[in-house]
Amino acid sequence: MHDRLGLRGTPLRVLLLTAAVLVTASATAVLGLTLPTGLPDDDPLPAPARFGIAVAAFAVAQLARIRFRTSGGMVSITWGEAALIVCLHLVPAGWLPSAVLLGAGGAWWAMSSLRDRRPAVEIVRIAASLAAATALAASVATAIGSPLLAPPTVGTALALVAGAVTYLLVSAVLGGVLVGLRHSAPIGTPLVAALRGKLLMFVGNVAVGLLVVALLEIDARWLLLLPPPLWLLQQTYRHRLKADQEHRNWRAFAEATAALNQLDERGVATAAATGALNLFGAESAEVGVARPDGGWRCHRCLADGQVTVGETVRRGPAEPPEHELVRPLVVGDSEVGELRLVFPRTAPPGSWERDAVAAFGDALAAALHDAATHRELRLVTERSSYEAVHDPLTGRLNRAAMLSQGDLSLRQLAHEHPVALLLLDINQFKEVNDTLGHAAGDELLRLTANRLGGIARPGELLGRLGGDEFALLVTAVPVINDRGAPMAYALRRAREVAERLAAPTEVAGVRMSVEVSVGVVVAAAGSADLTELLRRADIAMYQAKGGGGSIAAYDASRDAASTDRLALLAELREALATDDQLVLALQPAVDLTTGAPTGVEALIRWQHPRRGWLNPTEFIRPVEHSEQLGAFTRYVLDKALAVAAGWAREGINVPISVNLSARSLLDARLPADIADLLRRHQVPPRRLVLEITETVVMSELKVIDEVLAALRAMGVQLAVDDFGTGFSSLTFLTRITVDELKVDRSFVIRMVDSPEAAAIVRTTVGLAHELGLRVVAEGVETAEQRLALAELGCTAAQGYHFCKPIPADKISAVLGSMIDTTRPNVLPLRADGAS
Repeated sequence: MHDRLGLRGTPLRVLLLTAAVLVTASATAVLGLTLPTGLPDDDPLPAPARFGIAVAAFAVAQLARIRFRTSGGMVSITWGEAALIVCLHLVPAGWLPSAVLLGAGGAWWAMSSLRDRRPAVEIVRIAASLAAATALAASVATAIGSPLLAPPTVGTALALVAGAVTYLLVSAVLGGVLVGLRHSAPIGTPLVAALRGKLLMFVGNVAVGLLVVALLEIDARWLLLLPPPLWLLQQTYRHRLKADQEHRNWRAFAEATAALNQLDERGVATAAATGALNLFGAESAEVGVARPDGGWRCHRCLADGQVTVGETVRRGPAEPPEHELVRPLVVGDSEVGELRLVFPRTAPPGSWERDAVAAFGDALAAALHDAATHRELRLVTERSSYEAVHDPLTGRLNRAAMLSQGDLSLRQLAHEHPVALLLLDINQFKEVNDTLGHAAGDELLRLTANRLGGIARPGELLGRLGGDEFALLVTAVPVINDRGAPMAYALRRAREVAERLAAPTEVAGVRMSVEVSVGVVVAAAGSADLTELLRRADIAMYQAKGGGGSIAAYDASRDAASTDRLALLAELREALATDDQLVLALQPAVDLTTGAPTGVEALIRWQHPRRGWLNPTEFIRPVEHSEQLGAFTRYVLDKALAVAAGWAREGINVPISVNLSARSLLDARLPADIADLLRRHQVPPRRLVLEITETVVMSELKVIDEVLAALRAMGVQLAVDDFGTGFSSLTFLTRITVDELKVDRSFVIRMVDSPEAAAIVRTTVGLAHELGLRVVAEGVETAEQRLALAELGCTAAQGYHFCKPIPADKISAVLGSMIDTTRPNVLPLRADGAS
């Protein structure tokens, strides 16, 4: 019973408003019937007839309604003002509230029974509100001038128009107050929307009402001609209102979907809930978002605009009620959420709402999917960024990050500011691994790293260099007049670290004491980079191991490499001035399918007159840290391009690869020098491949990016040497555009017996294919390795299994023989059309 009356679920404040309005309307109706009518004694129409005309006029005015939806629900526009004007002229003003209660109430009851299914309390509220508005409008009209049976004068027209305006404002305000009380929301927006939609019809209502009054005074038979024009006017209103509403709806739809353009999942869901509520005029909007863990997060927005978020259980697939719309949010085969809109029971969704909700739901699904994808990418990026600079076992900085951040710390200090580097190595670590197993060794490393983390002070840099070696960079060394104070401080710090680490602990159930050997070096911040400091500390550490103690300071007099390196650089200057000491050894890379050459790598060797043959590992590093790097680089490139020009004249179109030091990229003149060498030897730029290492990505210097861009602009190809061993392989590829990946020999050698190494090779080959890059495996020494590479999809390789490095004067004959004895299958460069 209560449900049919509409009391259940109706806010108390709405019921109180309805009661107040009903009491007011009833009082005015009763009072109005007791007032003098003002009708002439010889009135040709009996009083019941006039009252019946009023009842019928108000009923017809409500039945001929036009409905449209606002953010507060459905709004009905009627001919109420026209009926009011006519009735003010024909019927005593005091009778009108009663006539409205009967006529409007009866019309709304009939419409509710046939279509709207409105509860009784709402019908009572509508009729009472219209009656109260009519009572006030009649009072205003009769106060300005008595319109009852008055001739159509300007004064009468003003009184009738004033009554109509009063009726419009009072009924609109009462409706707005109802919306505000029902939804706890401001009444401004729905009130303005209702008045805007009503304005045109209000003007027409007033014009029609005044026209009817005029025709009654002229000849009532003219009224017979009014129905067709009134019907056309009704249709005009309907279509105009519909067009305006559709225009506003689609503009609001565009704004609501544009608000979904966010990368934050919560922001998307919140914008969707508030946007859907305002767009569709619903009572509530819910956006359910599927969580990666299988949960369901609901974002619910009510009419007050507040969005609540909470974890919930997904509702079942039951058919929603007539006044609800549910749209599953699906992208492809993946369900990302659900959109649920609850409309007023008296204003269920129509066809436009269903179509628009479907379109809005698709846009929302795409936005939520994009936000979820962005969240996953952000997590992957954060994880990759963390793993790129941290040791996976201990969580401390890895070697590459230690070098990078250490050099940065040194550059930020004054040139003469003393710094100390402590290099620690765990004694008997191999015995722990051999006796207790690698899991115990890993546990010992983690324990040591955690203890070192507790010992390290703010501003100090701690990292694991690999194996059982850790490094601690101390920058807060006291600066006093005593030259020996920095070293004394560093040695005290080293003893403190060693003693703290030696505290007994338990590893794999065995109680032990962690003893370490510590190499200590102190230097001015501007005198050496971290690589050099590590080299010196390494010497000191082995002095500690060899001397029987646990701590040793670096002694330059015992560092033979320091003076020997200076001598080697002086001898290199002489070698660059001759033409017979630095020679090329060339090693082809071959197609794994045909055996045809796909490229040649130029390797430099030094035929030293006193030291004998020197491999690059014996002299490249000193060269890289000297002022002779530029001259050395140009020397090697000149020799390599001369050889390439020679085999090109013999019709062999194979590219030549030259290793390029990362420090060479700091030379802004390098692109111009390479361009000059290419012109001199008449070698096309695409026939030169420069191999760079991943350490390039560690530098953020602008000059490196400019040099690489200039090289690519002239057509020179770039390859990544030793791919997978550097600072961050993926980060490297996102920063530098390359043409070729070279799989490091350490992975190739171990791939047959190591699933981990094979996985790295497989991933590298797959990544190269996805990015459209060439891939070459280095260091192939056996047929078994060649077969494994072919099975993993690798297309080219180099190593002793195919060909050892050979002198430059023999390379043309070797390449010609390889081409003649195999089916031509030279892998073209990208500039030649390779993918």
